[in-house]
Amino acid sequence: MKAAFLLAFLALAWTYFGYPIAMFLLARRKPRAIAARDWEPMVDIVIVAYNAADELRIKLANIAALDYPADRLRIYVASDGSEDLTAQVLHDCDDPRLHASVFPLRRGKSACLGDLIPQLRGEIAMFADTRQRIERGALRALLQPLADPDVGVAGGELMFERASSEFGSGLDFYWRYEKFLRSSESQSGSMIGVSGALYAARTALLPAIPPGLVLDDLWIPLEIARAGKRIVLASDARAWDRPSADPAIESSRKRRTLAGNFQLIARDPSLLLPWTHPLGWRLWGHKWLRLTAPWCMLVLLLSNFHIALAEPSRLWFLFALAQCAFYTLAVAGMLKPELLRQLPVHIPATFVRMNAYAVLGFFDFLAGRAGGVWYVTRHKETLSR
Repeated sequence: MKAAFLLAFLALAWTYFGYPIAMFLLARRKPRAIAARDWEPMVDIVIVAYNAADELRIKLANIAALDYPADRLRIYVASDGSEDLTAQVLHDCDDPRLHASVFPLRRGKSACLGDLIPQLRGEIAMFADTRQRIERGALRALLQPLADPDVGVAGGELMFERASSEFGSGLDFYWRYEKFLRSSESQSGSMIGVSGALYAARTALLPAIPPGLVLDDLWIPLEIARAGKRIVLASDARAWDRPSADPAIESSRKRRTLAGNFQLIARDPSLLLPWTHPLGWRLWGHKWLRLTAPWCMLVLLLSNFHIALAEPSRLWFLFALAQCAFYTLAVAGMLKPELLRQLPVHIPATFVRMNAYAVLGFFDFLAGRAGGVWYVTRHKETLSR
C-alpha cells in the first residue's frame, strides 16, 4: 500500500508540477530560437461549419478584415450537413476568394477536412473554427515563425473574454495554466498540439486525416512533427472566445476532447511508446499521464486510508485529513458556485472537475461515443427553410 501511495503521488506530482517546471527550466536554460520574419505566402483559410449560419456570417466578415493582402488569401469553407441557413450564407457571400463545399450528409469535421485539404494550393493552410473572433493581425503573427524552415506548425493563443460566471472563471484559470505549459514547450522545442480555434501549417506537410477523428488539431501537429518539424506558439496570434457559463455545455466539450485522446491512442498505440515519436516523452508528460490522474487520485486516497488505519501515525492521519479537506472544498465549489470566488475553493473544484471529465471521457470512448460527428453545444438558433 505504501508503494501504491508513493507511485500515485509521484505520478500526480510529475504530471501537474514536475513536468511543467521541467519545461519552464528547459525553456529558460536551453531555449530554441526561431528565425521568424515577416513574409506573405499564399494562404488558404480552412473552416468546417455545422449549423453555424449566424456565426459564419460574422466569421467571414472577420476574415475579410484581416491585415493581409486580399490576393494572397483564399477561403475554403465546408458545410457539414447543416440543417439551418449555413449553406445559404455561403451562397450569398460575394467574396470571390471563397470556395464553398456544401455536403448534404453530416459526416464530421475530419471527413470534411479530408475533402478540403487536397483542394488547397497555398503554401500555408490556416485552420479556424466559426465561433471565435480572430484579431486583425493574427495571420501575420502566425506566419512569422513559419518563415523558419524548421517550423511546421504555428499555433495561436486562445483568449477568453471576462467570464460571466464563477464556473467560467474556473475554466479561465485552467486555461491560463495550460497556456503557460504550451509556451514553455514551444520555447524549449515543440508543443504537442495546438488550439483548433487558430493555427497554421505548411500545406505540403499536411497528413491524410482519417474520417471519424475527433482531435484533428492534435493529429495534424503530431504527424508533422514526425517529419522532424517543430510545433511552436505564436503568442501574438490571438482568437477570442468566451468561457461557457453552463457546466453541462463545458462538460460535453471536455468529455469529447478527452474521449478523443483515447481514440487517438486506439488508432495509433505506438504513441504510447515514447521512443517511437519525436515528442513521445512530452506526450506522456502533457497528455497521457493526465488520463491516468483520476485513477491515481483514487489510489492515493484509498491507500492513504488503508495505511492510516493499519499503522496509526500522525503523518498518515495528516495526509488523509488534507485529502479529505481538498475534496470537501471541491464539492463545496461544485454545489455552491459563488464559493468559487475564493482561491482555496476555486483550485480544488476546477482540478476535480477536469479529472472527472477524464473519467467520463474514457467511458464515452468505451461506449463508442468518441466519433468524429460533433454535437452542437451552443444555444441552437432558429432553423429556417
